[in-house]
Amino acid sequence: MNTLSGNTRKPLFQRGSGLGLRAALLLLLSIALLAVDHRTETFDPARNVMSQLLAPIIWTSRLPSTVSAIGNYAQTRGELMAENEHLSESLLRLRARTSKVQALEAENQRLRELLSSSEQIEDSVLVAEILATNQDPYRHQIVLNRGTGDGVYRGQAIIDAYGVLGQVVRVLPDTAVGLLITDPDHGVPVEVNRTGLQTVALGRGDGQGLSLPFLPGNADIKVGDLLVSSALGGRFPPGYPVGEVAELLYQPGEHFMEAIAYPTARINQGRQVLLVWSETVQSEPGITETVPAMPAAEGTGVEPKAATAPTAEQAGPPKPLTPATPNTATTAPEQ
Repeated sequence: MNTLSGNTRKPLFQRGSGLGLRAALLLLLSIALLAVDHRTETFDPARNVMSQLLAPIIWTSRLPSTVSAIGNYAQTRGELMAENEHLSESLLRLRARTSKVQALEAENQRLRELLSSSEQIEDSVLVAEILATNQDPYRHQIVLNRGTGDGVYRGQAIIDAYGVLGQVVRVLPDTAVGLLITDPDHGVPVEVNRTGLQTVALGRGDGQGLSLPFLPGNADIKVGDLLVSSALGGRFPPGYPVGEVAELLYQPGEHFMEAIAYPTARINQGRQVLLVWSETVQSEPGITETVPAMPAAEGTGVEPKAATAPTAEQAGPPKPLTPATPNTATTAPEQ
């Protein structure tokens, strides 16, 4: 018993009447140390030493959470990269669709303008689409998706929502070739809307301007005057805007002057045009050509009606007509 009792360790705080006193002393000592540490820097060196000694233990204790955070970061970064790639592809597709929608909206706007202009005129018209343009800088031509099957004929006027574009110079069963008014071989009779002065507007060949040569030196024409199509020659229906005078070239002492105008039509812009059927045409002496009646076409909003047109010489080199079809012209013998 003595051996066993001799090996027994005594507790730090033995039970007895002095336990509460010792606890109170330790509490007061702790409070005193806290107050000294709060008001002075006496314990800072000891605190720094303990922080350095305990740093490996603290780092080891945080290692599992650090490894888990690194794994989550790698997984999250991979997911974000995949999501970013998916969003980039979606954005590219949406941009492509948006650009197509914008093109369709612009085309619909042009079609509405064409149809609106056709409602304001009394002539029969047919909407045609431009299939191609001539890339030759000295030949301003377009190819349309209408032909003899649609009643198109040589010399037929081509307009857009803003004015005269040109005329048809060659007709095939399903397509037609149009010569623009800016072509150097094209001429259109015009009159000054303000004064009624009659003249001819020739294409300058630059794709932009029209020339009105050999005007009398005292002609009543001003910059800004509107030129409209004239009924002279019977080729174009009268009253359609052709161009606006931009410049007058006059040399003192000369008997003639020249005017430069710019077309009101949107040259090389848009994909749709209007083919206009002319009612009254001045024929060449002894020759009469019957223009095919315009077939009923969906979407034009205009009732078809027959018209007559001449076989007058076309702008540009003459081209043979397509072999006869039910809509082709017939030429009467010379009187």
